[in-house]
Amino acid sequence: MTQHAPSAPSHPSLEQPPRRPDAPQAVRTPSTGRLVGIDLARGLAVLGMYAAHVGPDPTIGGPLGFVLELARGRASALFALLAGFSLILITGRPQSRTGRAGRQAVGRIVIRSLVLMALGFALTALDTDVDVILSFYGLLFLLVLPLHRLSARTLAVVAAAGALIMPQVLYVIRQSIEGGDWADAVIAGDPLARITGTDGFLELLFTGEYPVLTWMSFMVAGMALARLDLTRRRNLARLSCVGGALAVLGYGGSWLALHLVPHALSTVAAATDGASPASAWWADTVGQIDDGTPAAWLLVGAPHSQTTFSVLGNTGVALIVVAACIWATARLPRLTRLATPVIAVGMIPLTTYVLHVLAIRVVGMEEETAPALLALFLFSATAMILAVVWTRRFRRGPLEHLLHGTTRLADRVT
Repeated sequence: MTQHAPSAPSHPSLEQPPRRPDAPQAVRTPSTGRLVGIDLARGLAVLGMYAAHVGPDPTIGGPLGFVLELARGRASALFALLAGFSLILITGRPQSRTGRAGRQAVGRIVIRSLVLMALGFALTALDTDVDVILSFYGLLFLLVLPLHRLSARTLAVVAAAGALIMPQVLYVIRQSIEGGDWADAVIAGDPLARITGTDGFLELLFTGEYPVLTWMSFMVAGMALARLDLTRRRNLARLSCVGGALAVLGYGGSWLALHLVPHALSTVAAATDGASPASAWWADTVGQIDDGTPAAWLLVGAPHSQTTFSVLGNTGVALIVVAACIWATARLPRLTRLATPVIAVGMIPLTTYVLHVLAIRVVGMEEETAPALLALFLFSATAMILAVVWTRRFRRGPLEHLLHGTTRLADRVT
Protein backbone atom coordinates (compact mmCIF):
# COMPACT_ATOMS: atom_id res chain seq x y z
CA MET A 1 0.00 0.00 0.00
CA THR A 2 1.37 3.41 -0.88
CA GLN A 3 1.53 5.67 2.13
CA HIS A 4 1.20 9.41 2.06
CA ALA A 5 2.36 12.33 4.11
CA PRO A 6 0.08 13.99 6.73
CA SER A 7 -2.13 16.87 5.91
CA ALA A 8 -4.41 19.04 7.82
CA PRO A 9 -4.89 20.84 5.70
CA SER A 10 -1.39 20.57 4.11
CA HIS A 11 1.42 18.05 4.36
CA PRO A 12 4.31 19.31 6.46
CA SER A 13 6.88 16.62 7.14
CA LEU A 14 6.81 14.81 10.47
CA GLU A 15 10.29 14.61 11.92
CA GLN A 16 10.89 11.40 13.87
CA PRO A 17 13.53 10.75 16.53
CA PRO A 18 15.75 7.63 16.29
CA ARG A 19 13.86 4.38 16.79
CA ARG A 20 13.82 2.75 20.21
CA PRO A 21 13.49 -0.96 20.96
CA ASP A 22 9.94 -0.52 22.25
CA ALA A 23 8.76 1.48 19.24
CA PRO A 24 6.08 -0.21 17.09
CA GLN A 25 6.53 -0.44 13.36
CA ALA A 26 4.33 2.53 12.53
CA VAL A 27 3.10 2.73 8.96
CA ARG A 28 4.94 5.69 7.44
CA THR A 29 6.07 7.19 4.19
CA PRO A 30 9.84 6.75 4.19
CA SER A 31 10.48 10.28 2.95
CA THR A 32 8.36 12.02 5.54
CA GLY A 33 8.13 9.70 8.55
CA ARG A 34 4.43 10.36 8.85
CA LEU A 35 2.18 8.52 11.24
CA VAL A 36 -0.78 7.30 9.21
CA GLY A 37 -2.73 6.86 12.42
CA ILE A 38 -3.15 10.63 12.62
CA ASP A 39 -4.79 10.60 9.17
CA LEU A 40 -7.05 7.77 10.28
CA ALA A 41 -8.12 9.73 13.36
CA ARG A 42 -8.70 12.84 11.26
CA GLY A 43 -10.74 10.84 8.76
CA LEU A 44 -12.90 9.48 11.57
CA ALA A 45 -13.40 13.05 12.83
CA VAL A 46 -14.59 14.24 9.40
CA LEU A 47 -16.93 11.28 8.93
CA GLY A 48 -18.17 11.77 12.49
CA MET A 49 -19.17 15.31 11.57
CA TYR A 50 -20.94 13.90 8.52
CA ALA A 51 -22.92 11.67 10.90
CA ALA A 52 -23.77 14.63 13.13
CA HIS A 53 -24.89 16.79 10.20
CA VAL A 54 -26.74 14.40 7.86
CA GLY A 55 -27.26 11.22 9.90
CA PRO A 56 -30.44 10.23 11.74
CA ASP A 57 -31.26 11.89 15.04
CA PRO A 58 -29.72 9.91 17.94
CA THR A 59 -33.06 9.96 19.74
CA ILE A 60 -34.07 6.96 17.59
CA GLY A 61 -32.32 4.95 20.30
CA GLY A 62 -30.81 1.49 20.05
CA PRO A 63 -27.25 0.71 18.90
CA LEU A 64 -27.54 3.05 15.92
CA GLY A 65 -28.68 5.93 18.09
CA PHE A 66 -25.81 5.26 20.50
CA VAL A 67 -23.20 5.34 17.72
CA LEU A 68 -24.68 8.52 16.25
CA GLU A 69 -24.68 10.17 19.67
CA LEU A 70 -21.00 9.31 20.08
CA ALA A 71 -20.27 11.40 16.98
CA ARG A 72 -22.12 14.47 18.28
CA GLY A 73 -19.63 17.04 19.57
CA ARG A 74 -16.89 14.46 20.07
CA ALA A 75 -16.01 14.36 16.35
CA SER A 76 -15.57 18.13 16.19
CA ALA A 77 -13.53 18.07 19.43
CA LEU A 78 -11.25 15.45 17.86
CA PHE A 79 -11.00 17.65 14.76
CA ALA A 80 -9.93 20.62 16.92
CA LEU A 81 -7.43 18.54 18.87
CA LEU A 82 -5.83 17.36 15.63
CA ALA A 83 -5.70 20.98 14.48
CA GLY A 84 -3.33 21.61 17.38
CA PHE A 85 -1.28 18.63 16.25
CA SER A 86 -1.08 20.15 12.77
CA LEU A 87 0.05 23.51 14.14
CA ILE A 88 3.07 21.83 15.73
CA LEU A 89 3.79 19.94 12.51
CA ILE A 90 3.97 23.24 10.67
CA THR A 91 6.01 25.14 13.26
CA GLY A 92 8.38 22.26 13.95
CA ARG A 93 8.31 18.81 15.52
CA PRO A 94 9.85 17.55 17.75
CA GLN A 95 11.63 20.92 18.15
CA SER A 96 10.20 24.25 17.02
CA ARG A 97 11.88 25.85 14.04
CA THR A 98 13.96 28.90 14.84
CA GLY A 99 15.41 31.85 12.93
CA ARG A 100 14.06 32.59 9.49
CA ALA A 101 12.43 29.14 9.17
CA GLY A 102 10.60 29.74 12.42
CA ARG A 103 9.35 33.15 11.35
CA GLN A 104 8.16 31.72 8.03
CA ALA A 105 6.31 28.92 9.84
CA VAL A 106 4.56 31.48 12.04
CA GLY A 107 3.67 33.46 8.93
CA ARG A 108 2.17 30.36 7.34
CA ILE A 109 -0.01 29.80 10.41
CA VAL A 110 -1.22 33.41 10.35
CA ILE A 111 -2.12 33.22 6.65
CA ARG A 112 -3.78 29.83 7.13
CA SER A 113 -5.84 31.24 10.00
CA LEU A 114 -7.13 34.18 7.98
CA VAL A 115 -7.99 31.98 4.99
CA LEU A 116 -9.87 29.48 7.17
CA MET A 117 -11.82 32.27 8.85
CA ALA A 118 -12.81 33.72 5.48
CA LEU A 119 -13.77 30.29 4.14
CA GLY A 120 -15.78 29.54 7.27
CA PHE A 121 -17.79 32.74 7.01
CA ALA A 122 -18.37 32.07 3.29
CA LEU A 123 -19.79 28.63 4.09
CA THR A 124 -21.89 30.10 6.91
CA ALA A 125 -23.34 32.59 4.42
CA LEU A 126 -24.78 29.62 2.48
CA ASP A 127 -27.37 29.42 5.27
CA THR A 128 -27.30 25.66 5.79
CA ASP A 129 -28.20 24.05 9.10
CA VAL A 130 -24.53 23.21 9.66
CA ASP A 131 -22.67 25.08 12.39
CA VAL A 132 -19.50 25.58 10.35
CA ILE A 133 -16.39 25.15 12.48
CA LEU A 134 -13.77 26.68 10.16
CA SER A 135 -14.00 30.32 11.32
CA PHE A 136 -13.60 29.27 14.94
CA TYR A 137 -10.82 26.92 13.86
CA GLY A 138 -8.99 29.78 12.13
CA LEU A 139 -9.18 32.10 15.14
CA LEU A 140 -8.03 29.27 17.39
CA PHE A 141 -4.88 28.90 15.30
CA LEU A 142 -4.10 32.59 15.82
CA LEU A 143 -4.74 32.62 19.56
CA VAL A 144 -2.74 29.50 20.45
CA LEU A 145 0.16 30.30 18.11
CA PRO A 146 2.19 32.09 20.84
CA LEU A 147 2.30 28.76 22.74
CA HIS A 148 3.94 26.75 19.94
CA ARG A 149 7.42 26.67 21.52
CA LEU A 150 6.25 25.25 24.86
CA SER A 151 7.03 21.69 25.98
CA ALA A 152 4.49 18.87 26.06
CA ARG A 153 4.23 19.08 29.85
CA THR A 154 3.65 22.84 29.87
CA LEU A 155 1.10 22.62 27.05
CA ALA A 156 -0.74 19.87 28.94
CA VAL A 157 -0.88 22.09 32.03
CA VAL A 158 -2.21 25.00 29.95
CA ALA A 159 -4.86 22.76 28.37
CA ALA A 160 -5.92 21.43 31.78
CA ALA A 161 -6.08 24.92 33.27
CA GLY A 162 -8.17 26.08 30.33
CA ALA A 163 -10.58 23.17 30.79
CA LEU A 164 -10.97 23.93 34.49
CA ILE A 165 -11.25 27.72 34.30
CA MET A 166 -12.54 28.87 30.91
CA PRO A 167 -16.00 27.21 31.00
CA GLN A 168 -16.77 29.13 34.18
CA VAL A 169 -15.50 32.36 32.60
CA LEU A 170 -17.63 31.67 29.51
CA TYR A 171 -20.68 31.08 31.70
CA VAL A 172 -20.23 34.43 33.44
CA ILE A 173 -19.73 36.26 30.13
CA ARG A 174 -22.77 34.60 28.56
CA GLN A 175 -24.85 35.52 31.59
CA SER A 176 -23.70 39.11 31.18
CA ILE A 177 -24.63 39.04 27.51
CA GLU A 178 -28.09 37.63 28.28
CA GLY A 179 -28.68 40.15 31.05
CA GLY A 180 -27.46 43.34 29.36
CA ASP A 181 -27.24 45.22 26.09
CA TRP A 182 -23.48 45.81 25.91
CA ALA A 183 -23.10 42.96 23.41
CA ASP A 184 -25.24 44.82 20.88
CA ALA A 185 -22.90 47.80 21.07
CA VAL A 186 -19.87 45.55 20.59
CA ILE A 187 -21.44 43.89 17.55
CA ALA A 188 -22.42 47.25 16.08
CA GLY A 189 -18.82 48.42 16.29
CA ASP A 190 -17.27 45.18 15.05
CA PRO A 191 -16.15 45.44 11.39
CA LEU A 192 -16.07 41.63 11.12
CA ALA A 193 -19.74 41.51 12.13
CA ARG A 194 -20.65 44.08 9.47
CA ILE A 195 -18.68 42.32 6.72
CA THR A 196 -19.95 38.81 7.47
CA GLY A 197 -23.49 39.52 8.63
CA THR A 198 -22.83 37.57 11.85
CA ASP A 199 -22.12 38.54 15.45
CA GLY A 200 -18.43 38.71 14.52
CA PHE A 201 -15.79 38.23 17.19
CA LEU A 202 -18.40 38.06 19.95
CA GLU A 203 -19.83 34.96 18.30
CA LEU A 204 -16.42 33.41 17.67
CA LEU A 205 -15.25 33.96 21.23
CA PHE A 206 -18.38 33.49 23.33
CA THR A 207 -21.78 32.84 21.79
CA GLY A 208 -21.17 30.49 18.86
CA GLU A 209 -21.45 26.71 18.74
CA TYR A 210 -17.66 26.36 19.11
CA PRO A 211 -16.67 29.27 21.37
CA VAL A 212 -12.93 29.82 21.23
CA LEU A 213 -12.79 30.43 24.97
CA THR A 214 -13.53 26.76 25.72
CA TRP A 215 -12.40 25.09 22.50
CA MET A 216 -8.89 26.44 22.91
CA SER A 217 -8.24 23.60 25.36
CA PHE A 218 -8.73 20.99 22.64
CA MET A 219 -6.20 22.61 20.34
CA VAL A 220 -3.62 23.10 23.10
CA ALA A 221 -4.06 19.44 24.09
CA GLY A 222 -3.35 18.51 20.47
CA MET A 223 -0.20 20.65 20.55
CA ALA A 224 0.96 18.77 23.65
CA LEU A 225 0.19 15.48 21.92
CA ALA A 226 2.34 16.45 18.94
CA ARG A 227 5.33 17.01 21.23
CA LEU A 228 5.33 13.33 22.24
CA ASP A 229 7.15 10.50 20.50
CA LEU A 230 4.10 8.59 19.31
CA THR A 231 6.17 5.71 17.91
CA ARG A 232 6.75 4.46 21.46
CA ARG A 233 4.31 1.89 22.82
CA ARG A 234 4.82 3.22 26.32
CA ASN A 235 3.67 6.68 25.27
CA LEU A 236 0.64 5.25 23.50
CA ALA A 237 -0.26 3.25 26.60
CA ARG A 238 0.07 6.35 28.78
CA LEU A 239 -1.97 8.34 26.28
CA SER A 240 -4.75 5.75 26.43
CA CYS A 241 -4.70 5.78 30.24
CA VAL A 242 -4.81 9.57 30.39
CA GLY A 243 -7.64 9.61 27.84
CA GLY A 244 -9.60 7.03 29.78
CA ALA A 245 -9.09 8.91 33.05
CA LEU A 246 -10.25 12.19 31.49
CA ALA A 247 -13.32 10.52 29.97
CA VAL A 248 -14.28 9.01 33.33
CA LEU A 249 -13.56 12.27 35.15
CA GLY A 250 -15.58 14.27 32.63
CA TYR A 251 -18.63 12.12 32.01
CA GLY A 252 -18.54 10.20 35.29
CA GLY A 253 -17.96 13.39 37.25
CA SER A 254 -20.93 15.00 35.53
CA TRP A 255 -23.16 12.01 36.33
CA LEU A 256 -22.16 12.14 39.99
CA ALA A 257 -22.60 15.90 40.22
CA LEU A 258 -26.02 15.86 38.59
CA HIS A 259 -27.21 13.13 40.95
CA LEU A 260 -25.59 14.39 44.14
CA VAL A 261 -26.27 18.11 43.90
CA PRO A 262 -29.85 18.72 45.08
CA HIS A 263 -32.33 19.61 42.33
CA ALA A 264 -29.58 19.71 39.65
CA LEU A 265 -31.33 17.30 37.27
CA SER A 266 -34.73 18.88 37.66
CA THR A 267 -33.26 22.36 37.13
CA VAL A 268 -31.54 21.25 33.92
CA ALA A 269 -34.73 19.53 32.75
CA ALA A 270 -36.80 22.67 33.36
CA ALA A 271 -34.31 24.85 31.46
CA THR A 272 -33.97 22.72 28.32
CA ASP A 273 -36.14 21.53 25.48
CA GLY A 274 -34.77 17.99 25.51
CA ALA A 275 -36.67 14.81 26.22
CA SER A 276 -33.98 13.12 28.29
CA PRO A 277 -32.46 15.21 31.12
CA ALA A 278 -30.98 12.01 32.58
CA SER A 279 -28.61 11.89 29.58
CA ALA A 280 -27.17 15.34 30.36
CA TRP A 281 -23.95 13.77 31.67
CA TRP A 282 -22.89 12.53 28.23
CA ALA A 283 -25.41 13.23 25.42
CA ASP A 284 -26.78 16.22 23.53
CA THR A 285 -30.24 14.66 23.75
CA VAL A 286 -30.60 16.75 26.90
CA GLY A 287 -31.53 19.52 24.44
CA GLN A 288 -30.80 23.23 24.19
CA ILE A 289 -31.28 25.91 26.81
CA ASP A 290 -34.71 27.50 26.32
CA ASP A 291 -34.61 30.66 28.39
CA GLY A 292 -31.73 31.57 30.67
CA THR A 293 -28.86 29.29 31.67
CA PRO A 294 -29.04 28.06 35.27
CA ALA A 295 -25.87 27.53 37.30
CA ALA A 296 -26.73 23.81 37.37
CA TRP A 297 -25.83 23.73 33.67
CA LEU A 298 -22.15 23.82 34.71
CA LEU A 299 -22.63 20.26 35.97
CA VAL A 300 -23.67 18.96 32.54
CA GLY A 301 -21.24 16.83 30.51
CA ALA A 302 -23.06 16.83 27.15
CA PRO A 303 -20.57 17.40 24.28
CA HIS A 304 -21.83 20.87 23.25
CA SER A 305 -22.53 22.15 26.77
CA GLN A 306 -19.23 24.13 27.02
CA THR A 307 -18.63 22.98 30.60
CA THR A 308 -15.52 21.69 32.33
CA PHE A 309 -17.02 18.20 32.43
CA SER A 310 -17.71 18.23 28.68
CA VAL A 311 -14.23 19.51 27.79
CA LEU A 312 -12.55 16.88 29.96
CA GLY A 313 -14.73 14.06 28.63
CA ASN A 314 -14.39 15.07 24.98
CA THR A 315 -10.62 15.46 25.31
CA GLY A 316 -10.39 12.02 26.87
CA VAL A 317 -12.34 10.41 24.04
CA ALA A 318 -10.20 12.24 21.45
CA LEU A 319 -6.96 11.00 23.05
CA ILE A 320 -8.25 7.43 23.16
CA VAL A 321 -9.19 7.58 19.47
CA VAL A 322 -5.79 8.98 18.49
CA ALA A 323 -3.92 6.36 20.52
CA ALA A 324 -6.07 3.56 19.10
CA CYS A 325 -5.60 4.78 15.51
CA ILE A 326 -1.82 5.06 15.85
CA TRP A 327 -1.59 1.65 17.49
CA ALA A 328 -3.84 0.01 14.90
CA THR A 329 -1.95 1.39 11.90
CA ALA A 330 1.33 0.35 13.52
CA ARG A 331 0.34 -3.19 14.53
CA LEU A 332 -2.52 -4.25 12.23
CA PRO A 333 -1.53 -3.85 8.57
CA ARG A 334 -4.63 -5.69 7.32
CA LEU A 335 -6.91 -3.34 9.23
CA THR A 336 -4.89 -0.40 7.93
CA ARG A 337 -5.48 -1.55 4.36
CA LEU A 338 -9.21 -1.89 5.05
CA ALA A 339 -9.20 1.61 6.56
CA THR A 340 -7.54 3.14 3.48
CA PRO A 341 -10.71 5.06 2.43
CA VAL A 342 -11.02 6.64 5.88
CA ILE A 343 -7.29 7.45 5.93
CA ALA A 344 -7.68 9.08 2.51
CA VAL A 345 -10.48 11.29 3.85
CA GLY A 346 -8.17 12.31 6.68
CA MET A 347 -5.45 13.26 4.22
CA ILE A 348 -7.65 15.89 2.55
CA PRO A 349 -9.87 16.97 5.46
CA LEU A 350 -10.46 20.55 4.37
CA THR A 351 -11.70 19.45 0.95
CA THR A 352 -13.95 16.69 2.30
CA TYR A 353 -15.36 18.97 4.99
CA VAL A 354 -16.15 21.82 2.61
CA LEU A 355 -17.65 19.48 0.00
CA HIS A 356 -20.11 18.05 2.49
CA VAL A 357 -21.31 21.54 3.47
CA LEU A 358 -21.77 22.42 -0.22
CA ALA A 359 -23.63 19.15 -0.79
CA ILE A 360 -25.94 19.90 2.13
CA ARG A 361 -26.62 23.32 0.60
CA VAL A 362 -27.76 21.56 -2.59
CA VAL A 363 -29.68 18.55 -1.26
CA GLY A 364 -30.59 19.67 2.26
CA MET A 365 -30.72 17.51 5.39
CA GLU A 366 -33.23 14.70 5.81
CA GLU A 367 -35.40 14.50 8.92
CA GLU A 368 -36.69 10.94 8.74
CA THR A 369 -34.45 8.12 9.93
CA ALA A 370 -34.33 5.99 6.76
CA PRO A 371 -33.63 8.85 4.29
CA ALA A 372 -31.10 10.35 6.71
CA LEU A 373 -29.30 7.03 7.06
CA LEU A 374 -29.18 6.68 3.28
CA ALA A 375 -27.90 10.26 2.98
CA LEU A 376 -25.15 9.52 5.52
CA PHE A 377 -24.11 6.43 3.57
CA LEU A 378 -24.04 8.31 0.26
CA PHE A 379 -22.15 11.28 1.71
CA SER A 380 -19.57 9.05 3.38
CA ALA A 381 -19.14 6.66 0.46
CA THR A 382 -18.76 9.51 -2.04
CA ALA A 383 -16.20 11.27 0.16
CA MET A 384 -14.15 8.09 0.62
CA ILE A 385 -14.20 7.17 -3.07
CA LEU A 386 -13.19 10.67 -4.16
CA ALA A 387 -10.50 10.84 -1.48
CA VAL A 388 -8.97 7.49 -2.47
CA VAL A 389 -8.93 8.39 -6.16
CA TRP A 390 -7.46 11.82 -5.51
CA THR A 391 -4.77 10.79 -3.01
CA ARG A 392 -3.50 8.03 -5.30
CA ARG A 393 -2.38 10.75 -7.71
CA PHE A 394 -1.89 13.91 -5.69
CA ARG A 395 -0.15 14.74 -2.44
CA ARG A 396 -2.70 17.35 -1.37
CA GLY A 397 -6.41 17.81 -1.85
CA PRO A 398 -7.55 20.62 -4.14
CA LEU A 399 -8.39 23.01 -1.30
CA GLU A 400 -5.31 21.91 0.63
CA HIS A 401 -3.24 22.73 -2.46
CA LEU A 402 -4.75 26.20 -2.74
CA LEU A 403 -4.26 26.83 0.96
CA HIS A 404 -0.67 25.63 0.82
CA GLY A 405 0.02 27.87 -2.17
CA THR A 406 -1.42 30.85 -0.35
CA THR A 407 0.68 30.20 2.76
CA ARG A 408 3.81 30.14 0.60
CA LEU A 409 3.58 33.92 0.70
CA ALA A 410 5.23 33.54 4.10
CA ASP A 411 8.40 32.35 2.35
CA ARG A 412 9.13 36.02 1.68
CA VAL A 413 9.63 36.60 5.40
CA THR A 414 13.29 37.23 6.18
